[in-house]
Amino acid sequence: MFSATIGGLGLTGLITAARLRLRPIVSDRILAETIVFNSPEEFAQLSLESMDWEYTVSWVDIVARDNTIGRGIFSRARHCDRPGPLSPGAHGTKPGPPFSPPVSLINNWSVDLFNRAWFWLGSRRAGERQVHYQPFFFPLDGIANWNRAYGRGGFYQYQCVIPRDAGVDVLRELLQRIAASGEGSFLVVLKEFGERRSPGLMSFPRPGFTLALDFANRGERTLRLLDSLDEIVMPAGGALYPAKDARMSARTFHDSFPDTDAFAGYVDPGFSSSFWRRVTE
Repeated sequence: MFSATIGGLGLTGLITAARLRLRPIVSDRILAETIVFNSPEEFAQLSLESMDWEYTVSWVDIVARDNTIGRGIFSRARHCDRPGPLSPGAHGTKPGPPFSPPVSLINNWSVDLFNRAWFWLGSRRAGERQVHYQPFFFPLDGIANWNRAYGRGGFYQYQCVIPRDAGVDVLRELLQRIAASGEGSFLVVLKEFGERRSPGLMSFPRPGFTLALDFANRGERTLRLLDSLDEIVMPAGGALYPAKDARMSARTFHDSFPDTDAFAGYVDPGFSSSFWRRVTE
């Protein structure tokens, strides 16, 4: 039951108590380093070299083409070990869209402009510095109602994980497919999961690269793109993240989580969800 509940999509019943082990810190500061990479191969090498850092994450320029495809900004960080202030940080947010516009503000022009500007800014900020943990861990909290920029149609988030041995080639193919589609994204996050395996029957994290993107909802056009990305990810032994999904097929779900049948035996008969019904019925 414990293994089923970890990553169990909220289907095993109510959790009435939990005990967590937290990582003690002596300061609210973290040492963060920003590094520019220019290809999926450079990202993979940086990730490998950064395994002794506590936190790593990358942003990828989704509008890059040809010999610059896969370029991005790699960030790694560790907690400072020198005692210092322990403040929770600023809780205010910067202004954001006051309402959802009738059409999405996410288009080829805005995505291209943002990606070029963000890569330039990241390049200018390359190097080490001490920062408060809050903006490093929660960058989107600095913009109020950022999701409204996608318009009333909302957006789809697509997150996959790819085994490392096939990862670089698959990453490049995914980025090329997205760039060719014209369906750009502001938020392109690339990370590597470590070798430690979760005991959860339905846990998404597993060794390999994970890529997450947001796409404005343009109906069938967007859904066709996501289906085409599945056709790259799944034959490579990858998986999709169910907690962020609104459209994966039952077959893709079962291929992503081979322990689905064992997990089903732990589902509380009083619990269900539209997602679970979609991928199992």
